[in-house]
Amino acid sequence: RAGISAVTPERWLELVSKPVEPVVVDDSDAPAVIIYTSGTTAAPKGVLLRNENLTSYVFGSVEFANATEDEAALVSVPPYHIAAVANVISNLYAGRRTMVLEQFTPEQWLSTVRDEAVTNALVVPTMLARIVESEADKDIPTLRNLAYGGAPMPSRVIERALELWPQVGFVNAYGLTETSSTIAVLGPDDHREAMVSDDASIRARLGSVGRPLPGVVIQIRAEDGELLGPLEVGRICVAGEQVSAEYAGIGRVTDEQGFFDTRDKGYLDADGFLFVGGRADDTIIRGAENIAPAEIEDVILRHPDVLDVAVVGVPDDEWGQRIEAAVVLRPGAEVDSHVLRDHVRKTLRSSKTPDRFVYWNEVPRTETGKLVRRHVVDRLVNVPESAKESA
Repeated sequence: RAGISAVTPERWLELVSKPVEPVVVDDSDAPAVIIYTSGTTAAPKGVLLRNENLTSYVFGSVEFANATEDEAALVSVPPYHIAAVANVISNLYAGRRTMVLEQFTPEQWLSTVRDEAVTNALVVPTMLARIVESEADKDIPTLRNLAYGGAPMPSRVIERALELWPQVGFVNAYGLTETSSTIAVLGPDDHREAMVSDDASIRARLGSVGRPLPGVVIQIRAEDGELLGPLEVGRICVAGEQVSAEYAGIGRVTDEQGFFDTRDKGYLDADGFLFVGGRADDTIIRGAENIAPAEIEDVILRHPDVLDVAVVGVPDDEWGQRIEAAVVLRPGAEVDSHVLRDHVRKTLRSSKTPDRFVYWNEVPRTETGKLVRRHVVDRLVNVPESAKESA
């Protein structure tokens, strides 16, 4: 009636019983999401990730539906960060119940892990530092796996966490927005082996980000592009299907071999473990010597009265750059600059010892814990000589 045709049940059954050619839609090259970089060294850029980039990452790092019914994941990083996006997709692919902690505090994180029987969690180093320093109850028996990344992990923090939770498998995940998150992983067994080893080379792996994921190729190159060997420091370059290296409005920025220059400096040891030394742009050039600030920061953080620190190069007429350290002390602590200088010299040579220490209430970091060194430099440079905090 009224021009409307009806399909009887019999006709419907007849139609659906006939074989139908499957319709294949290949949208692997379609844009999936644009995520902006953190802008720690320059203005943020929009990274275009395509479906094939994200699926390649997930397929290379997660087994489909491998989660058991009792597994639950807690994501504590901001939802606009690549680590959160990749973690949510990975948990969905694994079939794991997932929760997002909207506002992080150590107490809230610990209580949520207990109350929700969380088995898997993701944090950034500054969060883990606050958790292990917290006076709250740190008994979290359901936690099985704790992944961290996004910034360098102070050795004293991960060592403390390994002691606190012997039942937990720790994973250091290194990656960038341009690589669809993780490209290298230091796994649970690597952590525990390094923690108890008397071999200095194995112990040092606790400061590495592990080995490349399947399908990811990592090379260390000199400034002129020459391929470097084990233990030689250079630029970390990466290739693989999960590597986007594509910016909105700019396009792809890979070389003719398909490698993306991460602008991170580092090296591979003889066993293929990757050590990251910080951004190439962060390198301090003092009297023609290239100095990695992260190395100095790690030493300063080992002082029991130091809570946080930022080491940068500040313009200097004589040396080109001088080394300055902005230090955050623990509440109630008082440490003379001479004490910190002697502390550094016990481990590093004098040319790597900061020329000046200043004391701040906090150092500028992004929400994911990355140090914004350009803001540190701006503040140090713009402090009048008569108002320098501490020489």
